[in-house]
Amino acid sequence: MQHTNFLRPFILLLALLAGLAGPAGARAAPPAPAAPPEVGFSIVKTGSLQVREGLVYSGGNFSKKVDTIFSAILIKHAGEFILFDTGLGSNIAEQYQQDMPLLMRPLFKYEEPVTPVKAQLEKAGIAPLSRIILSHSHWDHASGVTDFPGTPVLVTQEELEVIRRPAGTTGGAWPSQVGSPSIQWNPIAFEPRPYEGFERSLDLYKNGKVVLVPMYGHTPGSVGLFLTVDSGKRYFFVGDVVWSAAALANGSPKFWAARMKVDDDATRTQGTIEQIRTAMQRDPTLVVVPAHDGTVQNALGYFPAWVR
Repeated sequence: MQHTNFLRPFILLLALLAGLAGPAGARAAPPAPAAPPEVGFSIVKTGSLQVREGLVYSGGNFSKKVDTIFSAILIKHAGEFILFDTGLGSNIAEQYQQDMPLLMRPLFKYEEPVTPVKAQLEKAGIAPLSRIILSHSHWDHASGVTDFPGTPVLVTQEELEVIRRPAGTTGGAWPSQVGSPSIQWNPIAFEPRPYEGFERSLDLYKNGKVVLVPMYGHTPGSVGLFLTVDSGKRYFFVGDVVWSAAALANGSPKFWAARMKVDDDATRTQGTIEQIRTAMQRDPTLVVVPAHDGTVQNALGYFPAWVR
């Protein structure tokens, strides 16, 4: 009994310490990152800029500033990772210095910091890309192509013609971005199958999950991408047909001065805007994601978060 009484304080102390180290006192382990979906996407933000809404679309508010995002869309389909556009790449400073016309720099610019897609994917341990698809070949979409040597780059035949005659303008492809003979350009072969009001389409995996459609006007060979994710929700990535989803409410084009500089064919661009609006009317749950719309993209979240 005497030995028991002598040990009792130590037993109580050990019990107390055990309680502190147990569930009541332990720090919760940080949650493990969610596994990528079977089919889903993540918006990879490479840079951003605030601009006045009135410069984004006709009828916008000039007293209101909105976020313009320079992004790429990382798509996962089964075991493959695809990039839709590349955002601002590792060499954007040199590219901009070489090919952006001096008179256009006050209107078309980017701000530091820039975080290229390649650096973000490598840090996250994402497997190599199987392919890159460009919505079109403008500077803020094709900048990162040279960061992925050997990766096939898909563009329409019409856009390939633009790429083959690059010029240092805001409305054309830049030699510093698309001029390397090592880039593996692959023409997109649309099939004569209408899809959501578009006269041709290409079902990339033949299962309705990733469907490309031609979107004429902004450039001769612009491309849009319909994506159906694991939840069944559908997203429509429309490149630069519009810079803001808010413009689709009334079918508003870009601000007049902007569309004069960047839209190859304003009439055809307007026709494509109406096609997007028709698709939205057919499926009110369809989420339209313009390439630079900060309001839409901020709500969806950014890499490494997945939309599934």
